This record gives sequence, structure tokens and C-alpha cells, in this order.
Amino acid sequence: MPRDGSRKPAGGAVPLAPMDIGEVATPPFAVLPDPGSVFLRRSDRFAALAPGHQIEPYLNLLAQITRAQHDVQATMPAPPLPPAKQLQLARDNVMPPISTALMELDEAADRTFDLLLQRLSADDLPSTARETVEAVERATPPTRREMMRAVLIDEVPPEAVAEHVLAAAAVQLYFTGLAAKLDVASLQSVADGACPSCGGAPAASAIVGWHGAHGTRFCTCSMCATQWNVVRIRCLVCSSESKIAYHSIEGGAETIMGETCESCSSYVKMLHQHKDAELDPVADDVASLALDLTLTKEGWTRASINPFLMGY
Repeated sequence: MPRDGSRKPAGGAVPLAPMDIGEVATPPFAVLPDPGSVFLRRSDRFAALAPGHQIEPYLNLLAQITRAQHDVQATMPAPPLPPAKQLQLARDNVMPPISTALMELDEAADRTFDLLLQRLSADDLPSTARETVEAVERATPPTRREMMRAVLIDEVPPEAVAEHVLAAAAVQLYFTGLAAKLDVASLQSVADGACPSCGGAPAASAIVGWHGAHGTRFCTCSMCATQWNVVRIRCLVCSSESKIAYHSIEGGAETIMGETCESCSSYVKMLHQHKDAELDPVADDVASLALDLTLTKEGWTRASINPFLMGY
């Protein structure tokens, strides 16, 4: 299979040459999430992408789930940050301050999950989705906490993906609330492909069009929605800056590409938000599933995580 970026490979993904870096910019290292807007914007994007799409019913469902996330974030209990001493210890050891691997889920997480289920149960859901919500509502709090932990450690049982999509939505709410309370100036690079707030993997990366950061690259955490700056042409897995190529699907939007690394055979999607400001790293990642299917068929391994793509 050709991977040199100069020829069209089998399967329909077309390698594209790296784009010009553009204007000189001085981007911040990290941008903390705004819980009051991130889920609403995501919900609006899912709803906009759904009509006529091959997975229209699922995109519409995700629009409902993310709208429920938006509604719940205003009333959910504020998750407590770790003690100052623990936060300083994480900083001293170059670790994420609210590590998804180390944070203990608490009563605030349980209550957040409960509120999300209550909100969704009041919605006009498809019958299968309603049955899933009702099944999770019947689960005990310890069982629900185990579900959230399974999402965090990426050990979701294949037969229970639908239930864990709801758990993932609760986890996103909880960790986004935590991340929003951090001191952005205290965040430091953990790894190119790891969120500096929680250590989570990115859903995708994007070339942004922000004032003062135009043309620079930011990853968006799949768990807490923190965004962090990464060198534009660099593999997020092995940090290689050579043998990088960009792929899009014939007839697909060239604002969404797969960045592949021949050194480790991985890929992460790159969104060109500077060309289309409506692109959302989570929603457009799901909607561009066809690109994933093409790239994985050609032998590339997805290096990013999107809890709404569990089971695909």
C-alpha cells in the first residue's frame, strides 16, 4: 500500500501534502473548557450534521444526549478539585492534576449520572434508546460507578456499549466541570497526545482560526474538553515529524483529514476550523466515521478516542 503521500492508495483515501503553516502566531498552551457552551455547541453541531447523513438516527440521538449534558451542567453538583497539596504534587511530577487514571469517582459523579438519566428519560427518545436509559436507571449506584470507571480505563464490554455511551456522557460532564476549575497557568505538557488537565486522549486535533493563534494546532480532550497546543506537523503518538501524510476521502470534505504517521502506523483526525468555524472535534469526528473505516481498512490504527464511537 503506498504511504508516501504522492499517490492515491487503495480504498479511496487521498494523501495530501502538508499545508502551509501560515501566519506567525503565539498561541496559549492550553484553553480550559466552558461547560456552559461546550455541550450546547456540540449538540447544535450534531443536529446540523444529521439530516441526510448515513448515520442520521445516531447523530440525532447524540444531539439529544449532548443537549441533555448542556441542561444538566447548570444544575449538577460542583465536583471538588483535589487538595492543593495533591495538585502541586502532580505539577512537580509532570502529571495531569485531575488524572482520569487516579481520580476517585465520588457522590458528585453519581449525582451527575443520575441527573443526566432523569433529563434523558423526560426526552422524546427512540424506543431502543429509551430502553437503554431505563436499564441504566435500574442499575445500582455502585454499578453505575463501575460503568463510568470502565469508560475511563477504556475497558467497556462489547455487549454493553449502548449503556456505556450514557456513562461516558456523565464522565464528560464530571471531568469538564473539574477542568473548568483548574488554573490554566499551572498546566504543563504531559505528552503530545495526552490532555494536560486529565491525561485523556484527544478526540481529534484542529487547525484553529483564533485571533493570535490562527493556523496553529490544538487537540481537544475526549473527556474534559480541555484544548492544548501541539506542533502542527507531528505525530501525537510517537512525536515523529517525518513521514507524516494527510488523507481525505474522495468526495468528502477536505476540512477533515486523517493525519497518518508511517513511523508508528497510527492516525488522528485533523479538522481545519480556520476554514470552517462550525467544525466540532467530537461531533465531526463521529460524522466522519467513513474516513475511519477507510483508513483502518488500509492498515492505519486510530490513536484518538471518542466515547461516542464505542463499538465502531
